[in-house]
Amino acid sequence: MSAVRLTQELGAFASGLDAAKTPAEARARAIGGFIDCMGVMIAGASQDAAAIVRAVERPAGGAATLWPGGERAVPRSAALINGTAAHALDFDDTGLKGHPSAVLVPAILAVAEELGSSGDRMVTAYLAGYETWAELIYRETDQHPTKGWHITGIFGAIGAAAACAHLRGLDARTTATAIAIGASQSSGLLSNFGSMTKPLHAGLAARSGVFAAELAAAGMSASEDALEHPQGFLGAVSPAGRIDLTSPVQAGRTWRMLSAGLNVKKFPMCYCTHRAIDGALDLRRKHGLTLDDIADVEVAMSARNATILRHHGPQEELEAKFSIEFAMASAFAAGNVGLAEVRDDFVLRPEIQAFFPRVRTRTDVESDPVTGHSRFDKVELRLKDGRVVDSGEITAARGAASVPLTPAETFAKFKACLDSAGSSLDPDALFERLTGLDGVARAQDLFAVRASAAA
Repeated sequence: MSAVRLTQELGAFASGLDAAKTPAEARARAIGGFIDCMGVMIAGASQDAAAIVRAVERPAGGAATLWPGGERAVPRSAALINGTAAHALDFDDTGLKGHPSAVLVPAILAVAEELGSSGDRMVTAYLAGYETWAELIYRETDQHPTKGWHITGIFGAIGAAAACAHLRGLDARTTATAIAIGASQSSGLLSNFGSMTKPLHAGLAARSGVFAAELAAAGMSASEDALEHPQGFLGAVSPAGRIDLTSPVQAGRTWRMLSAGLNVKKFPMCYCTHRAIDGALDLRRKHGLTLDDIADVEVAMSARNATILRHHGPQEELEAKFSIEFAMASAFAAGNVGLAEVRDDFVLRPEIQAFFPRVRTRTDVESDPVTGHSRFDKVELRLKDGRVVDSGEITAARGAASVPLTPAETFAKFKACLDSAGSSLDPDALFERLTGLDGVARAQDLFAVRASAAA
């Protein structure tokens, strides 16, 4: 069977996506992605990674806004800076084995503000980018992180290119060109997890998507089969070359936003830690445990996730985000693994550091070939009094697409993010406006929510 014309068919899908034909629930979930990303992006803007990118990029005015301060930049710079900020705390949502919103939302905001796009069109652009990303991710049999790839970086550039091409109203052929250009900008290494370069991957992917659509619109050419060619994107990034190049394109027919959705984080930690954190917190509450009660901890998880959690003795907050040892120490010491705990001073506390050797992982649990997570995670404790207690099988973290946060929990996270940034934006007004994003007339209207203007 011959290879499907993947690049061209995805160009036609993203170009021709009609808001009226997209499922209402898919649109609602996309709006949830905007809400969560806006909160963590504002909170992350003051992080060192975002501040350094802003200082080096030197924005000097333009059509797009940098959140939360309101400075202006050209769309490419705004996407880069805001995208890095969105991923800087590792508090942004997950899905499709990566972080879709941290890439798609900053890219869409930047281009939408330049064009004066409606909220309705922004939501449709998000779905164009998400479903394009999903089409590619589901064609791979193996796990990209085992080859050293950061999925957000390598697939994000393509998804953002599709989203931005849709916003610009490019035709099918030109949208396919934008997707192909985006594919040639894909990058991101797992070895940089636990450093400022990890959130930079999201910023670079967002900028690449904006740039790809601009170049395509200006007449730049690209291969018509950049994704599916034997030396194309899918083959180049595949760990073992076991990719599906013959199945019909599902984008626009099967809505992966409905089946996979978005997972909203409760903790500013790598998502590979979240199920175990839930289990540890439950055990702490149930048994009234402290660090001193615990002889050792065993966490069952997938081998892929254990590989991603590469920092076993973290010495600062960025490393701690990728450490199951820190996740367990913080959960049992503080009863939380939140913004207050994922800080250098907390990571370096003697009692936290001393707990790390007591934590080990077990990776013989069956893994899901699509998500890379184990069928379940489990936390087992051997207590100093001789008892052994465990969390039971944890199949989903709270906040996952299958176990969503309540509206009150969603707002609480959003407000906490804005409060942590000391933003002048009115959290109630911005949250309300984002919740009704489908009805916003112009992207610029999102910005008229300063606290000083609140009633």
